[in-house]
Amino acid sequence: MNKTTACPLDCYDACRIVVDENGKLKGDKSHPVTQGYLCPNLNHFSDYERLGSPRLRGEEISMEKAMETLISALKGSKSDEVLYYRGSGNVALMQRIPEHFFASIKGIGTSGSLCDGAGEAGILLGRGRNKILSPQMIAQSEVVVFWGRNPHTTHSHLLPFLEGKTIIVIDPLKTQMAEKADLHIQIKPHCDLHLALILSRFAIIEGIHDTKFLEEHASEYNDFYELTQTVRIKATLEAIDVSLGQIGAMLECVRGKKTVILVGAGVQKYRNGADVLRSIDGFGAVMGLFGKSGCGVSYLGDSLGGIELPFTSITHRVSKASVDFSKYQCVFVQGGNPLSQMPNTMRVKTSFENAGFTVYFGLYENETSRVADLVIPAKTFLEKSDFRSSYGDYTFQEMPRLTQSEIGISEYQLTSLLCETFGVSLESEEYYLNYFRTQIEYHNGVGYRQESSEIPYKEGFENGEFEFLEEIDLDIDEDEGFHLITPKYAKGLNSQFKRAEGVYLHPHSGFERGEIVRLSSPVGTIEMVVHHDERLREDCLLIYSGTRDGNVLTPSHLSYEGESAVYQEYKIKVTKK
Repeated sequence: MNKTTACPLDCYDACRIVVDENGKLKGDKSHPVTQGYLCPNLNHFSDYERLGSPRLRGEEISMEKAMETLISALKGSKSDEVLYYRGSGNVALMQRIPEHFFASIKGIGTSGSLCDGAGEAGILLGRGRNKILSPQMIAQSEVVVFWGRNPHTTHSHLLPFLEGKTIIVIDPLKTQMAEKADLHIQIKPHCDLHLALILSRFAIIEGIHDTKFLEEHASEYNDFYELTQTVRIKATLEAIDVSLGQIGAMLECVRGKKTVILVGAGVQKYRNGADVLRSIDGFGAVMGLFGKSGCGVSYLGDSLGGIELPFTSITHRVSKASVDFSKYQCVFVQGGNPLSQMPNTMRVKTSFENAGFTVYFGLYENETSRVADLVIPAKTFLEKSDFRSSYGDYTFQEMPRLTQSEIGISEYQLTSLLCETFGVSLESEEYYLNYFRTQIEYHNGVGYRQESSEIPYKEGFENGEFEFLEEIDLDIDEDEGFHLITPKYAKGLNSQFKRAEGVYLHPHSGFERGEIVRLSSPVGTIEMVVHHDERLREDCLLIYSGTRDGNVLTPSHLSYEGESAVYQEYKIKVTKK
């Protein structure tokens, strides 16, 4: 008999899965979003070798010994010497239950993001809430703008909803979507803020702005228009490598049309990432795209919107992108790989090696598990009960346990053992599952969050009205070197599954395919093999997220808003070996 569950991976899609009697994973054709298709990571899920046994400093041990060792390490540490570091490779909700224990013993947690925090902060400053445009909402549009977002890699289940749309792509990479688009603006990286301001300015000049919406919901728009007038048009267009003709073409495409702007995380991987999102949101407000059917600006949505969590939350936190592990006597890493995915790899490695006692709790071998003192294998999503929401739509799906395995321990089981040992109150697993179960609203057999909305912002904004940017830094980086682009890899998920290798450069970059080059930034130097990609701008280089040692080049600075990593802040110098 077939059974159903949902994918827990960090992705827009949250695939609904059918597991047949042979344990094979298939897509659920009845699901309104994923419609029977699975991504390559799920199709090959069983092909990836998982951790099979606990290890203590390289030697295999029993699970009982592993838990005794963890308990001893925790008892030997003061509460402010214990760091709980949770990754986001698995975004199901019961993954959060270990935080209940660490919060109860007053351990230290992390705040901010390695991914989308700057952009999220910008949206909250402007709108007050970060609401999602689901694929069904996007299907009602006439024009879709992909601004730094590559759906073929990050949101493939959106593609069937785009049929018949006018497509505009703004991206320094000629993505698969850009190749088929009606208009592709191959902008210079880190210039999206300037482009958004220019678009807003010309929309108002040409009278295609939505005066009624602005007067009702964004009354400070004249001040924003004055801000856009500080942009020197000719010099800025030349600096960002966009023509006046492209500005006119884009505005003509969206004039009087139901338009959706879908923004990717790449545009905000800078210190001013929040301002970038606010400027794009500002253009959306000028055009009156909020609160209307088939319109809007959408980023990675808030997957917890409308969901109440039953777990105790950590109160004392340090920034995830810049945490110094060496300050802690016991470091517990859950479902993450900070030695690969955190910026400034050499600093991270040194601080991790100098921590008192390090624990890795997860599914797969990686850079962090290889050097951790204690390794504890986890259960797969098929071997435990959980729930999954999405940052790409409003679905809220139950994930029942479907298989049994002697390998690993679930998050609830681990937390239960720790709570019992340390005298921390914990409800039964079924209590927490029911807590989430009762928050699901079902429509036509599909579960949704209670926050789901047919038209986001139809009732206005959380702040009372939309709030525009008030001041900006218009400097454009003219330093020597290549702009760094760090997108998702189509065959993997950050450092999980298959991983890309090497650096990608345009064939006219002056470096030959296959040669080893030296890449350097203010924080580090590495050597990589060159691959050619003529889809790139000639002033860019691309290193896929998850590429080994790629983050040797990236800084541990934080974004000005949102405590987010800023992977693309530095330009990269390339020299022959």
